[in-house]
Amino acid sequence: MGFALGCGMAWGQDLRPVTLVRGLSHPWGLAFLPGYDATRGRMLVTERPGRLRIVSAGGEVGPPITGVPGVDARGQGGLLDVALDPAFADNGYIYLSYAEAGEGGNGTAVARARLESDGLQGRLADLKVIYRQQPKVQSTLHFGSRLVPAPDGKLFVTLGDRFSLRDEAQNPRTDLGKVMRIATDGATAAELWSIGHRNVQGAALHPATGALWAHEHGPQGGDEVNIVAAGRNYGWPVVTYGTEYVTGRKIGEGTAKPGIEAPLWHWVPSIAPSGMAFLASDRYGPGWKGSLFVGALRGQMLVRLQLDGNRVVGEQRLLQGQLGRIRDVRQGPDGWLYLLTDEDDGRVVRVEVGAQ
Repeated sequence: MGFALGCGMAWGQDLRPVTLVRGLSHPWGLAFLPGYDATRGRMLVTERPGRLRIVSAGGEVGPPITGVPGVDARGQGGLLDVALDPAFADNGYIYLSYAEAGEGGNGTAVARARLESDGLQGRLADLKVIYRQQPKVQSTLHFGSRLVPAPDGKLFVTLGDRFSLRDEAQNPRTDLGKVMRIATDGATAAELWSIGHRNVQGAALHPATGALWAHEHGPQGGDEVNIVAAGRNYGWPVVTYGTEYVTGRKIGEGTAKPGIEAPLWHWVPSIAPSGMAFLASDRYGPGWKGSLFVGALRGQMLVRLQLDGNRVVGEQRLLQGQLGRIRDVRQGPDGWLYLLTDEDDGRVVRVEVGAQ
């Protein structure tokens, strides 16, 4: 869809991926602790088998943090995203999303806990589960699980359709294939924000408008980028650019329908997007500031989407085949982009510019 913007160059310089850490087991989510920059500081990294670690800017890796909830680490499930409370410096709270086993199968859950740390050592205290996806399903697929603190102090949680129950994405009485907005203390019922999603694994707030943007996986194509607004329907599986696995048959009623939001951008064939971040810094030159960056699993690349307001006007494919499956994309407090690779020998990578 649209047009490409050329090769992997940033403001006249080559991109230089710098591996900070390797040897992680399928890292999934990344969050920067206060005081981080490119030479000092710490970040939190989740590993899908169920470990949360503190990693230093210099590449040191701490032991697993204690007190992490038990996870159902099968298929796409396990310990997934991590986010800091906006008031973390005062309250120490972090949020974790993960696959939780229970009666009827498993589902996405979100927990809040207070991080107590000393250097690379850490423990979680006062852990409380503040959200559980309903119903639980016998599946190891499509957990969604990106966490985005909302401007009103609540928390956005993206949820997959669990693959086997895709029609439930259109049912407002279940949490399957939805985006929810939840209270960070779990004291009030979760609010249904939007419906008609397949598997949202990338979400971020636009730095200028505060709107929630997200992308999601389509089947054999139909990966989408959307502005996710309250009360809207994003179509799955009634409207999609994707097709059935194996047979290639069309799904649903076509690619557009009244009352259903059209994507801002889509990919056919699929790139399997995961993780996304807006670039608010000028580290890569003024031409890239304001772009949306998306990681690709199947595509094994970093994608830059050039924006004009709320329109995507071009795409640039970067670092193709150089790093493996890119699971998460974040802008660090130092202005550089950071990536996680979803591999047995998973890495934390800082994307710099300049000569090797």
